[in-house]
Amino acid sequence: MVLDASPSNFEAIALQVFHYQYHNNLLYREYCDVLHINVDEIKLLLQIPFLPVSFFKTHKVVTGDNNKADIVFESSGTTGEIPSRHYVQDAHIYEASLLQGFEQFYGKPGEYVILALLPSYLERQNASLVYMAKILMAKSGHPDNGFYINEWAKLHEVLTRLEAGNQKVLLLGVTFALLDFADAYPMQLKNTIVMETGGMKGRREELTRNEVHAILKKQWQLNEVHSEYGMTELLSQAYASSGGIFKYTDTMRVLVRDINDPLDVMEIGNGVLNIIDLANIHSCSFIATEDIGNVSADGSFEVLGRMDHSALRGCSLMVV
Repeated sequence: MVLDASPSNFEAIALQVFHYQYHNNLLYREYCDVLHINVDEIKLLLQIPFLPVSFFKTHKVVTGDNNKADIVFESSGTTGEIPSRHYVQDAHIYEASLLQGFEQFYGKPGEYVILALLPSYLERQNASLVYMAKILMAKSGHPDNGFYINEWAKLHEVLTRLEAGNQKVLLLGVTFALLDFADAYPMQLKNTIVMETGGMKGRREELTRNEVHAILKKQWQLNEVHSEYGMTELLSQAYASSGGIFKYTDTMRVLVRDINDPLDVMEIGNGVLNIIDLANIHSCSFIATEDIGNVSADGSFEVLGRMDHSALRGCSLMVV
C-alpha cells in the first residue's frame, strides 16, 4: 500500500498509516497520549503528531510484534554520543522505496556506472548510505561499479576512461571526500553526475552547500552538483539536481514546524523540518528532525543547518 503513494492519495495513505502505527507502536502511542492526542480527531495531515528523531537513539522504534530486523542501520554520531538505530524489519520495502525514488528522478540504475566515495561510512558497519549504494550497484550491474576510500589515483583513472567512452556515471560521495578528491584531481566531467550526501564530520572547515558546490563545479567543470537527503531514521530519500533545492519521492513528504512550538506544523515556510516517510511502515513514519530549512509552495525544500544543541535531541514531554 505505502509504495503505491502518489500526490493524489498521499494524505489518505498517511492517515491510515498514522492510525495503524498509533495502535501498533507502543512508543508512538505513549508519545501521542502524553500530548493528549485524540486519535479520532486526526483527519488532516497537519494534525498528525511527529515523533522526535532522538527516540531512535534511546528506544527501539518498531511497529508490530515482529522484533526481528532484516537490517539495523546505525548512525555515525560523534565520539561518546549514542548512535541512532533503525530496525528495518523488511529490507524489501527499503529496496523498493529506494529504487522507485531513484528511478523517479534519474531513470534506471542500469544506465549508470555507480562510483561511491564514502570513506567515513565504509570504515564502520551498518551505514544506510553504504547499503543504498550497494543496492544501486547491484541493479546497475556494471563491472566498473565500486567503492572508494582514498584510492584517488584509481578513481581518477576509472573516471577518465568512462568519460572517454561517454558512459553515464553517478559519483556519490560524502562532502569532505569529494572536496579532497577534487582538490587533488581537477578534470572535466561531462557525463558524470556528482552527488554529494553532506557531511564534513570534522575533516574539513565547515562550508555552506553553495560554497561546496562552487568548488566542485570549478574543479570538475560542472554545470550543477546534485545532492541527496536521507538519514539513518528514514527509508526514503530526497534529491536535488541544482542548488540544493530538494524534491521528495512519492513515499515522502516534508513539512515544517515552528522552531519555538514543535506542535505548530505548516505545509510551507521556514522552521524545523518534519518528515513523513511512508516506507517507515514498520518503525515510525512521522519524524520530527533537527534540520532547519524551508519548504516552498511547490513542495521543494532546502536544508539550511541544524538546531543548536541538536546532539541532545531529547524530548522533555516524556520519559518511557
